[in-house]
Amino acid sequence: MAFSDVTGQDAAISILKRSISMGRVSHAYLFSGIEGCGKRKTALAFVQAVFCGKEDGCGVCPSCKKLASGHHPDLHILEPEGAFIKIDQIRELQKELAYRPFEAPKKVCIIDGAEKLNQASGNALLKTLEEPPGDALMILITPERSAVMQTIQSRCQSLAFQPLPVELVEERLVREGFPAEAARVAATLCGGSLKRAKEIGADGVLEGRVAFLNRVLALNTRDIQALFQTAEEMAADKEGLPGFLELLLSFLRDILIYRSIPEGLANSDLEHLVAFEASRRSEGSVMELIEQLVHLRSLLSRNVNARLALEVFFMHLASGVRG
Repeated sequence: MAFSDVTGQDAAISILKRSISMGRVSHAYLFSGIEGCGKRKTALAFVQAVFCGKEDGCGVCPSCKKLASGHHPDLHILEPEGAFIKIDQIRELQKELAYRPFEAPKKVCIIDGAEKLNQASGNALLKTLEEPPGDALMILITPERSAVMQTIQSRCQSLAFQPLPVELVEERLVREGFPAEAARVAATLCGGSLKRAKEIGADGVLEGRVAFLNRVLALNTRDIQALFQTAEEMAADKEGLPGFLELLLSFLRDILIYRSIPEGLANSDLEHLVAFEASRRSEGSVMELIEQLVHLRSLLSRNVNARLALEVFFMHLASGVRG
C-alpha cells in the first residue's frame, strides 16, 4: 500500500511525507474521519514509507513485500475484540513494543478503533504514550476524534481526514465496474465514504433503501409498538445501522433543498417521495431532525444503548408530521 494508492487525502499525506523527509516522525498519531475515507490505507502507506526509507515506498524491496503480504514482523495491528479493546490486548502490545525492531527502523502498531478503548485499556495505553520506546510508532484510527479519551488525544499528533468528493467517488466506482447510474446515486448517498459507496452500489442495496425509507417515514406515535419494533431491529443490525442512518440523513437533507433546488437532490430517483414528505413536514422540523440524527450518530459511536437512542429519535420523527 503506497500513498499513491490513497484517494482524496492529499493534505494529510502531505503532512506525513514532510515528517518523513525532515526526520520528524512523531511517536504517535491520531487519524480521524468517517469510515471508508482512507485512514487505514494511509496508515499502511505511512508505515511502508517509514520502513522502506523512500517517500512513497518502492513496492519491491523485502520490507515492502512483507507489508503487502501482511507478514512484517515489526508491524502490529490491534482491533477491538468484541465491543471494546481490552486491557490484555494493550498489555500484550506493550510487551511487543518493548523489544527492538527485527528489521525495520521502528516497531509500529496501528490501533484501528481507538474509540473502543475502555477506561482500563485507555489508561494502560496512556502509559505507553507518555513514555514511548524510542523506536516505536503508534497510529490510532477512529471515525470521531471526540470519542477518544482526551488524555490520549493530547499525546498524539492529530490528522483529520476529509469526506471524499462526490465526483471522485463516482469516478472511482465507474472505474471499478459499477453501472453509471448506480455509481452516481451511491456517490451522492455515501457521505464521502468510498467503502459505503461500494456497499450502496451493490446489487439490491439501492432497492432496499426504498423499503427502509417507506417503513421509517410511516412511523407514527399512534402505533408505538411498531415504532419500538423498528428501533429494536435496526439496533440489532450493528453492521448495517450506520448506513441506514446515512441514507436517512441524505433523505432529510433532500427534503430541505427540494423547494429551492429540486434538481440537486441526492435521491433524485425518489423525487416523488421527497416531494410528499416536504408537503407534510415544516422546514424547521426537518432541520431539528437533521440535528437530532447527527447527534444520534455521535452517541452511537460512544457505545450508548442503540435501541433506546433510536426509540427517542423515531418518536421525534413520527411526531414531526403536520396534521
